[in-house]
Amino acid sequence: MNGPQEPMLVARGVRKSYGSHEVVRGIDLEVRAGEVACLLGASGSGKSTFLRCINHLEKIDAGWISVDGELVGYRRHRGKLYELKDREIAQRRSEIGMVFQQFNLFPHLSVLDNLMEAPLRVRRESAGPVRERSMTLLERVGLADKAGAYPRQLSGGQQQRVAIARALAMQPKLMLFDEPTSALDPELVGDVLDVMRDLAAEGMTMVVVTHEIGFAREVADSVAFLDGGVIVEHGPPSQVFGDAAHPRTRSFLARVL
Repeated sequence: MNGPQEPMLVARGVRKSYGSHEVVRGIDLEVRAGEVACLLGASGSGKSTFLRCINHLEKIDAGWISVDGELVGYRRHRGKLYELKDREIAQRRSEIGMVFQQFNLFPHLSVLDNLMEAPLRVRRESAGPVRERSMTLLERVGLADKAGAYPRQLSGGQQQRVAIARALAMQPKLMLFDEPTSALDPELVGDVLDVMRDLAAEGMTMVVVTHEIGFAREVADSVAFLDGGVIVEHGPPSQVFGDAAHPRTRSFLARVL
C-alpha cells in the first residue's frame, strides 16, 4: 500500500449520457499508484463507458477525472471546467495506455512498427531508443520473434499481447483494459492474462473491465461492481467475492461463479 500521496486516478461525480439515456450516473473512484482496480458488472452497467471517460475518449457531462493530479480533458478556471484543445488532450491521453476488446492494430504496419508509431509521431522521440524499447517490450510479452510479422499473421491472443506492448511503448502512468480477453478463444486467454499479471507485479497502475473473475480475485487490489451506471459495491476482492453486501452483486456473482 502506498502512503498518503494523491491517488493516481480520481473520479468524482462522473456522469455520461447519450441523448436522454444516462449511462454513467455519478461515479466516484480512487485508484492509488501501483494498484489494480477491476470493474465488474452486467452488460450495459456503464463499465466500458466509464473507462472511456477516463482518457477522454468520451466527454463527460458532469463531474471530473484526474490522473496523477492533472485533470483529464479539461482545465479548471475560476471554478469552471473548460475543455482543452485537441493537442493538449492528445498530450494528456498519451500518458494513459488503453487496450480494447478488439486489437485495433494497424494492419499495414509490422508488429515492430505498430509499437514505434505513437512514440515517433506523438512524442517525436528518436527512432533508435524507440526501436530498442519496442523490442524489449515484445520480448516481455513473448513475441520478439514476431517483430517483422503483420497483424493478420498472428493469432488473436498474439495480437492482443502486441496491443498491450504498443500501449506500454508510450510509457504510460496508467493502463486501462476494456475486456481485453472477451474477443479471444478460451485457450488464448491465459497468455494475455499472464502478461497483465506480470504488469501488476511490476507495479503498473491498472483499471480493468473484465468478466475474468479468477483474475480479479487473484490480482486486483480493489473490485468495483457497477449496476445501472453507479458503483453499488466497492472493496477488496475478499470482501466483494466472499461477503458481498448488495443483493445485485450477490445475484451477479451467483450467475458467473
